[in-house]
Amino acid sequence: DVEVAVLYWLSILLDTVLQSCRAAAKHLIERYYHQLTEGCGNEACTNEACGSSPGFRRMDNNAAAIKALELYKNNAKLCDPHPSKKGAHNFSACSNGKMNHKDLPSTREDFRDLNYLTEEKVYEILALCGETEDYSPLIRVIGRVFSSAESLVQSFRKAKQHTKEELKSLQAKDEDKDEDEKETASGSASAMEVDPDAAASSGEGASHDSNNVQKLGPVEVSVDIEAVRRVYDRLLSNEKIEAAFLNALVYLSPNVECDLTYHNVYAADPNYLNVFIIVMENNNLHSPEYLEIALPQFCKAMSKLPLPALAKLARLWSQYGADQIRRLVETFQQLITYTVISNEFNSDNLVNEDDGVVAATKCLKIVYYANVLGGDLDTDHNEEEDDEPIPESSELTLQELLGEERRNKKGPRVDPLETELGIRTSDCRKPLIPFEEFINEPLNDVLEMDKDYTFFKVETESKFSFMTCPFILNAVTKNLGLYYDNRIRMYSERRITALYSLVQGQQLNPYLRLKVRRDHIIDDALVRLEMIAMENPADLKKQLYVEFEGEQGVDEGGVSKEFFQLVVEEIFNPDIGMFTYDESTKLFWFNPSSFENEGQFTLIGIVLGLAIYNNCILDVHFPMVVYRKLMGKKGTFRDLADSHPVLYQSLKELLEYEGNVEEDMMITFQISQTDLFGNPVMYDLREGGEKIPVTNDNRKEFVALYAEYMLNKSVEKQFKAFKRGFHMVTNESPLKYLFRPEEIELLICGSRNLDFQALEETTEYDGGYNRDCHIIKDFWETVHSFGQEQKRLFLQFTTGTDRAPVGGLGKLKMIIAKNGPDSDRLPTSHTCFNVLLLPEYSTKEKLRERLLKAITYAKGFGML
Repeated sequence: DVEVAVLYWLSILLDTVLQSCRAAAKHLIERYYHQLTEGCGNEACTNEACGSSPGFRRMDNNAAAIKALELYKNNAKLCDPHPSKKGAHNFSACSNGKMNHKDLPSTREDFRDLNYLTEEKVYEILALCGETEDYSPLIRVIGRVFSSAESLVQSFRKAKQHTKEELKSLQAKDEDKDEDEKETASGSASAMEVDPDAAASSGEGASHDSNNVQKLGPVEVSVDIEAVRRVYDRLLSNEKIEAAFLNALVYLSPNVECDLTYHNVYAADPNYLNVFIIVMENNNLHSPEYLEIALPQFCKAMSKLPLPALAKLARLWSQYGADQIRRLVETFQQLITYTVISNEFNSDNLVNEDDGVVAATKCLKIVYYANVLGGDLDTDHNEEEDDEPIPESSELTLQELLGEERRNKKGPRVDPLETELGIRTSDCRKPLIPFEEFINEPLNDVLEMDKDYTFFKVETESKFSFMTCPFILNAVTKNLGLYYDNRIRMYSERRITALYSLVQGQQLNPYLRLKVRRDHIIDDALVRLEMIAMENPADLKKQLYVEFEGEQGVDEGGVSKEFFQLVVEEIFNPDIGMFTYDESTKLFWFNPSSFENEGQFTLIGIVLGLAIYNNCILDVHFPMVVYRKLMGKKGTFRDLADSHPVLYQSLKELLEYEGNVEEDMMITFQISQTDLFGNPVMYDLREGGEKIPVTNDNRKEFVALYAEYMLNKSVEKQFKAFKRGFHMVTNESPLKYLFRPEEIELLICGSRNLDFQALEETTEYDGGYNRDCHIIKDFWETVHSFGQEQKRLFLQFTTGTDRAPVGGLGKLKMIIAKNGPDSDRLPTSHTCFNVLLLPEYSTKEKLRERLLKAITYAKGFGML
């Protein structure tokens, strides 16, 4: 069989080339094969390996296949791409460029010499095709141009390119010109343009001067994006023409991948980026036809772009509108979802090893940072790093001796693209589209997080970790990654302690052991933690083990939960005076007049860090600005909205006041605060503030200084100590890398939404109970009838905390076990394992009475 023979010979070569270039090799071999069997149609062809050459000896298909392989290996002369006589392949005209027009099937212009496209040329060809209702010339042109990177780079160029000096001159001119005049001056209707020379500087970090990235001006590229969009709008309505774009992309992608992988084409010509800009404007990329082959191959090619090119593409896309960003997101998300649901991914077939999903995720990262850059950015208000470093553990020397020096001692990694762009995710107040749209739930469902975390820590190029693209992961998945990191660090500290004990000859505790009295929990816990923080901070990274004096409970997690709960209740008691409480917002804030020393706030930060480190949820109520400040941002006027809502409203009214501020309000740059005893304390926002009136001109400065004082300066000592304690525990954790401020709040506080229906669906049964037991049905009817406070007491009794974990109660694995026949015994629980021990009560009324009594008066730990 001829076709079998051809495929056999093709497979011999395909197995010898690199994976990334196989499609390109196949494409070239096919061209040689059809050149040998069909020729180019030019009788004057001088190519001896072309069937149209006068001296060419005809051969059968098998011989042609073998000859095609030899020509490919020898890089022989190849006829230029050209539509064939049969219209089945894009091959015909020979490289000498001579064409015999007498042999053409039609005397009409066939645009064989057209190697690039412009908007005008497309419309011209479209009009000619419309006259005869034959669109094959246009289809062939699209196939030729859109399958060639060199042709695409030259296509849809702007009518005129301006130098930097010309651009400055244009910007200095009349800024009141209408849009048509602006298009004439710039040669494009698009504002998304960049000086081509800027591509070189984009690789140098593209540092951001001060505020929003937009202040750098429009990103300029040589391609006319608006023209490309108009062309796609005109052509994609025709199904035959749309197929030409699809087929061309299949041929284009492997060649582009080879160019970027082996030839460093972007460094030689930054305009090579035009290929990706043009292709990504195709609104049909997410359609099913593209998802099988074309889009995965193109994503693999795009993922090979060098870092400066990725950054430039992100800056360009950041100037698109929200609808365009959403379209780009949907394109890559469709590919990821389609691939995930079309395959069986498991521990033996990891989704991390699927090239299409990995490449699409890397491409989605470009859009993610474009979404951040294009949003509401605040790159100015960054907290200064602590001058005093966190003391190192005495175990560090031993680790070095053992060859186990800590990785990431200076903190978690930073994404290279983030560094290249000079921004952080926490700089973005509000993205163009919500961050949640970047999360892919089907991917999260099939991701083997233990394997993914291993790849994340190993950092090898051969294994991809989705933790390097945390935007695509939901909070539950990221929390699991953080859990693995914390546990491995605990085991590492335990092992190092054991080795250290052997070297020193003394017995050391492998756990962070706290023994406290219930009536003196703050004194006992904070004094012990203070000693550990001073002597050996590395001990804070050991697994916490709490023991209440006089109680028999063994801490497998439940005792720690109650310990944290009691500590938080004590610390945030307004009577202590460390924090102030706002009745309207139900939130706490640092008391600038507190008598407590900085060490006390450091210890509170340690407690918060330990809760995260030991996977415990705390009932703390901080405004979001606290978590933003923990991530390195300063509080600004906008943060007053939830931390000090009354003050925020007053200052907002001041900014919006249309009258004369100085005469009507008589405010100065001196403000008054109340100390712990209710006495007024005056503070000058500016030197001599008492004599400086607030006017219409300087009111913005007044508001900014007021917010700076309230959120930063007035509590600087307290918060700096608090942050320092928090980082003592989390400084080596990927916490900052994985989570945004609002996610850290969820991580610490858990979810306030208590969905007991979800808890019922995920609860398991043991000891003879099952879902259909009469008492189990009565139990859930009783629990669902509880009020909100009673439900919180039930959670506290069963799990040790009254909050739902990250992801909601559906993620809480609770077990209800039978604890004997009907009796007067109260229900009991193992909070360490979320196990409820329930006797088989005879009536629903008795069940309710016994359960309510147990959850209302539960306190302390005893051995059963």
